[in-house]
This record gives sequence, C-alpha cells and structure tokens, in this order.
Amino acid sequence: MIMSEKCKQHVDSCRFCWMCHHICPIGNATGQERNTARARALGISLVNREAIGLSEIMDNIYECCTCGACVHDCITGWDPVMFTKETRLQAALEGKLPEYIMALVSNCLETGNAYGKTATCDCLAEAIKAHSVKKNTLLFLGVDAKFMACEQALKAIKVLDKAGVDFSVLENEPASGAQLDFLIGAANETKAQMEACAKTLGEYETVVVYDPNDAKAIKQLYKEYGIEVKANVVTYTSFIAGLLRDGKLEAKHSDKAVVFQDPYQLSRDLEETEEAREIIMSYAVLGEMLLNRAETVWAGNILMAQYMPEVIKLVAKRRIFNATSIGADTIVTACVAEYVSLKAVAEDVEILSIEDLILGE
Repeated sequence: MIMSEKCKQHVDSCRFCWMCHHICPIGNATGQERNTARARALGISLVNREAIGLSEIMDNIYECCTCGACVHDCITGWDPVMFTKETRLQAALEGKLPEYIMALVSNCLETGNAYGKTATCDCLAEAIKAHSVKKNTLLFLGVDAKFMACEQALKAIKVLDKAGVDFSVLENEPASGAQLDFLIGAANETKAQMEACAKTLGEYETVVVYDPNDAKAIKQLYKEYGIEVKANVVTYTSFIAGLLRDGKLEAKHSDKAVVFQDPYQLSRDLEETEEAREIIMSYAVLGEMLLNRAETVWAGNILMAQYMPEVIKLVAKRRIFNATSIGADTIVTACVAEYVSLKAVAEDVEILSIEDLILGE
C-alpha cells in the first residue's frame, strides 16, 4: 500500500503501544481489541509488509469514528486518525472500499449527502423559504440537520428569529465536504466539494455554522487543504452566546439541573468549550459529565449508524451511563448527530439540545 513516510512512522509507533487503549469510545462500547488504535495500526502495518491485503482490514478501518481521543491522550504525539484517514484515501484510490462505504460516497457525490436525500420536511422547507432573501448573515444548517433531523434545524432557525437576527438560509445549501473527508479523506472529490462550498460561503459577511462537524471542516480542515473562506465563520454556539451577552436573547433561568455533552469537534478541534456552558447556565443549573471539555467522550453520530447501527447504540448508551452514574437525568447537547444518537436510546434520561433550552420546548 502506498502510504506517506510520516504515516508509516506513526503506524509503526502505534502498533505495539497501549497508551490510548482505554480511551476509544467504540472500543469501550464493543469490548473488542480490534476497536483500538493499536489494533488498527497493527493491521495497516501487516498490509504495508504485504502479509495481508488492504481489503482484509477495511471493515476495521471504518470502525474508527476519527474523534481524536487517542490523539489527545497520546503524550508522545502519535496520530492514529491521520493514518486511518490516509488508509481510507488509499483504498478509495485503489478501488478497495467496502460496498457499504462506496454507496455512501456515491450518495455524497450525487446528492451532496451520504444519505441520498434530495428533499427535507415540509415545515423546514417553509422556514428556509421564508429566509431565502440574501442577507449579510447566513445560517449554514448542514446535511445531518437538514435531512436527518429537520426538527432540530427548524429549532435553530427559530432561535435566531427569536433574537431578531436578520439572516438567510440556503434552499440549495452546498455540502461542506465533512462527510467525504470522513469517508475518503483528502481526495480530489473532497477538495472540490469544499472549494464549491467555500465559494458560496464567501458571498456573505458572516456564516453561522450550526453543526460542529461542519464547523470543524470549514474552520480547520479548509485551512489544512489550502482553501480560503472569505467570510467570518462562527459556530452556532459562539454566535448564540454573543446574542445573550448583547441582550438580544432574554434568558429565563430555571432550577433544572443538566449536564453538557461536549462535541469533540468544538472542544478538541476548535478549542471552544465555554460558549455552550455560558448559554446553558443562562437557562439551567449546569453540572459536568465525567470526562468533559477536551477530555469528552464521543456519543455517536448519524453517518456511522448507516453501516454499524448497533455499535452506535452501544456508544450512546455508554455515554448516557456516564451521566446517570453521577446522578444526572438530563443531558444537553450542542451537536445534532449526538442529539439524534442519544435520543434514540434514552430511556430514563432526558436529551435536550441547546435550542430546546432556549425555546422552552
């Protein structure tokens, strides 16, 4: 397998190391050794040494959620996410992607989202149409919210309406490229999708990105790929926190006790941890999850649930256990994908989005 020398060095360093063995959310959920960075590195090293074929390890390569907990926890600076994504790219170039991944990639290329959706629900479509006139501020919803959780996308719009923000929402919103980056890494198709999105976003003064996954892509990955966005790009949470500070949102505080599930894209990648807490503390009594801020544990997503749904349920249930074990009965999220994942398995715990708190829904 063709692999950069830098990745080979990281693979050879990780394959016999157990430092991050305890931190992988999927490995902890399944209890399987194969779901660790060490095991993944060992498999890749066997391919590099021509002991096995690339196709033999690809299912395992796509069991990684790329949350970066292993990278964050490694005091020696090795990066399992880097060599996992490079392996995905090489498999795409060699035509050795699993069929279920190829189907998701094809959907991304044909419809702009891995789910193959071309229309959203009527209520959201109506709300988007009401904000179709071009303004200086754009609310970028993202494919997860728009096609898989339209009720949350609608709430995101309602919050900005409540604050009196003058903003646009695109009927034909371009894909950020985040899903393709996850599926096939830095391929030409990924970069082309990102460049097209950057061009559209550059037509606005301010872009408010609702989904942390898109925010990470636009604010971090675009720079790594040499793509410039000629707009002030802000996360939804930081924008809402600013509205509260400016008095444009009037918060009604309650005695409701909640804990916050940090999205790793915000807390680890973008180093944004306090804005969401600022919002939550305006409406409720905030406690902390076991492992929070940069130490957060991923709680699942919608994309991986397309091909490993039972494992994603286990991941979400384990994160809920982290909350209930400290006596918490309400979890607040700032990521639509984690909201959907947690909501799908929640029994004795209430799952709320930040928008739910603000709107009182």
